[in-house]
Amino acid sequence: MTASHPTPPEASLNGNPSDATSTGEAAKPPAALQKRRARFWMIIAALAVTGLLVALEATIVSTALPSIIADLGGADAYVWVIMAYFLTIGLCGGAHNINMLIAGRAIQGLGGSGINVLVELIVCDLVPLRERGNFMAIIFGTITLGTALGPVFAGLIVEYSNWRWVFYLNLPIAGLALVLLILFLQVKYNRTLSIGTSLKRIDFVGNAIFIASCVSVLIALAWAGTTYPWSSFRVIVPLVLGLVGYIVFLLYEGSRFAVEPTIPLHLFANRTSLIAFLLTFIHGLSTVYVLYFMPVYFQGVLLSTPARSGVQLLPTVLVMIPFAGIGGKLLASFGKYIPLHGAGYAIMVIGFGLFTLLDENSSTAEWVIYQAIEAAGAGLVVAVLLPAVQAKLSEADTAKSTATWGFVRSFGLVWGSVIPAAIFNNRFDELSYRVSDPTVRATLIGGEAYEHATKAYVGSLSNANGVRDEVIGTLSDSLKRTWQIGIAFVGLGFLLVFLEKNHELRKDLDTEYGLAEKASKDEETSVEDETKSNVPAAEDPSSVVKKGSA
Repeated sequence: MTASHPTPPEASLNGNPSDATSTGEAAKPPAALQKRRARFWMIIAALAVTGLLVALEATIVSTALPSIIADLGGADAYVWVIMAYFLTIGLCGGAHNINMLIAGRAIQGLGGSGINVLVELIVCDLVPLRERGNFMAIIFGTITLGTALGPVFAGLIVEYSNWRWVFYLNLPIAGLALVLLILFLQVKYNRTLSIGTSLKRIDFVGNAIFIASCVSVLIALAWAGTTYPWSSFRVIVPLVLGLVGYIVFLLYEGSRFAVEPTIPLHLFANRTSLIAFLLTFIHGLSTVYVLYFMPVYFQGVLLSTPARSGVQLLPTVLVMIPFAGIGGKLLASFGKYIPLHGAGYAIMVIGFGLFTLLDENSSTAEWVIYQAIEAAGAGLVVAVLLPAVQAKLSEADTAKSTATWGFVRSFGLVWGSVIPAAIFNNRFDELSYRVSDPTVRATLIGGEAYEHATKAYVGSLSNANGVRDEVIGTLSDSLKRTWQIGIAFVGLGFLLVFLEKNHELRKDLDTEYGLAEKASKDEETSVEDETKSNVPAAEDPSSVVKKGSA
């Protein structure tokens, strides 16, 4: 239903009744100009709480993970605790071993991935493209809040309670979100489709190929240089199989066998959408990059407790949230996304460059300011990526493009954890000769550096022969290499911005979905009376009403 066309006598998408009559009515104002009632804002609040839950659960493990690994064991599989959630986005809290925890995170990810896509899709069905940046900023503001609060809560829980509460914490938040959604979010949808018909529309084959390819590549990267050398067939074989699997996935998605593909390739046919998807991938990667490896710096180099480490990460959220709002407001006001992308990625490059200067002697002001700079760039971009993806696409592609955008972002989140982990552990192994104590060195090499980058371990080392300082210095220099590779990623994002084109963003909403509302009895009576008053005497009133409703 196009927002600027006459509509049936029911409430509009944002809760305002239509003025449509059979003849001579005033055109309905654009969606951007309609006032939004309390129900609309309650839905936005419910979506924000839902996004907060997913973000909190995604990052709360970052600070607690070393303690969890120390309790459950499985240092060689720790990265899967992160990746299992992002890859698929009660069981975790009751885990008795690392494999059970990974399985629980994968199940959590199934729900989290659906929430991520639906939150963004509902926003797209509620507001026109030009305004989406404003409301995406609200959603991503709360997501960023959850992302930053996760490590804080994790640190407090690990320090003062049992790590299992890291997972139990989401139950009351999920309950609140569920109640709000049940009360306020009643949407229009095709009620004629059965569950069986809907399930047949899922691209099971494409998803299976993609997930298998991801797992294969991630296994190779998790093992490479730690469990096995890069030249080992145990690394090369899964890496090659995974990369070939990606190619097979793309070929399948473009074939006639994929009736409703997971990733419709026509969404990438125009240059701007393609570049915006790539920028989304890089943004997701760089966001997790910071959130999972700044705590390594705080705990392993500055010897902060998990709780203090979470607090030290707060500059990221305290800056990212307002800058997300600024980015969304600027997009709604001027409709230009390229300057925002360029400025955001340029600032992120500067931020990652400054991270390479951090070491054991850095002052508090340095790591606070450096975080603030990087977060400003990330915040400026986060709410204006999806509108850029959809700028050249039709409204009919809104659902597909939103789902694909969420898919690409989640894919970036996966790599944002595995790439820096592989770089960090491999670099530490290269520099491990600096650690003079053979026992300590043996404890930290082979992919064990991340697990032991905590105050509990590093602080317990004797410094009589300078061993503790050697370990801290090696951890610090390993992080420098990690940040240097990060510069390359965000730098690529900055260069890609120059390939975008600026398209006009639609100000009207055109969707067959949205909120399901009925007009009040007074409104129905008013419309009926007005319809009858316009019926010529020679005609049967019922026939005219039928014509109008048709």
